[in-house]
Amino acid sequence: MAKQLLGKEVTKALNDKIKDQVSALHQRGIDPTLAFIRVGERQDDISYERGAVKRCETLGVSYKKYLLPGDCTQQELMDTIADVNEDDNIHGVLMFRPLPKHLDEEAVVAALRPEKDVDGITEGSMFGVFAGTDEGFPPCTPQACMEILDHYGIDCTGKKAVVVGRSLVVGKPAAMMLLKKNATVTVCHTRTKDMPSVVKEADIVIVAAGRAGVVDGSYLSRGQVVIDVGINVNEEGKLCGDVNYDEAEKIVDMITPVPGGVGSVTTSVLVGHVVEAALRTLD
Repeated sequence: MAKQLLGKEVTKALNDKIKDQVSALHQRGIDPTLAFIRVGERQDDISYERGAVKRCETLGVSYKKYLLPGDCTQQELMDTIADVNEDDNIHGVLMFRPLPKHLDEEAVVAALRPEKDVDGITEGSMFGVFAGTDEGFPPCTPQACMEILDHYGIDCTGKKAVVVGRSLVVGKPAAMMLLKKNATVTVCHTRTKDMPSVVKEADIVIVAAGRAGVVDGSYLSRGQVVIDVGINVNEEGKLCGDVNYDEAEKIVDMITPVPGGVGSVTTSVLVGHVVEAALRTLD
């Protein structure tokens, strides 16, 4: 039976570090602050916001909410972006997406300053991930995957890693972050031929396919580490990942559960980015 890579253990270690950093910032008169920008009342946005607020309060990070109606104008949203960009007391910004279809999302994202982009949505942040610089911040979910690997002492150097999924939110940045850890990386997607045989050859597998249970036992082999990014609801109304957990745990060495894996680490990564953004203002 596979060892569970539990997110709560990673989160505790991250939170302890963040609390120390927040204390040091407070001693220097800096109050790290996250701005939430939410348009409309999407329930998944509200749920994530609720979790992020709770994590901010637990770790001593302040926050401000900028809540706009679902029918707000482009100019109203652009004015809000301008306000948070110019406010030196706001160190990080979380903008919920997707935006309503009548809004130009590309223009809004382009207007956000990368140094405040703590969720890795701007081109500046993407450049930082792909070029290995400190401009902006990586998206929180792939960063959470890396934190799990680090916490459990999983050395990626020289290992074969496969990422299932090529989105800019998880797949592509995860691949770049694994490369930075000296893994040899393959990215699989819907056009990959004989995907099970490709995934079987990996030492480390990160699955961000967006489909419940798409990776089953036929994809997996002994000795693998599997990081399941998926968050789905099955026919029984229960949360499940992109990996068939019941089959996987009988084969692989280590695996993240869903829930209780990557998702539980993500909000700590987000708050950690806010604190890091505040620390960078000291340089």
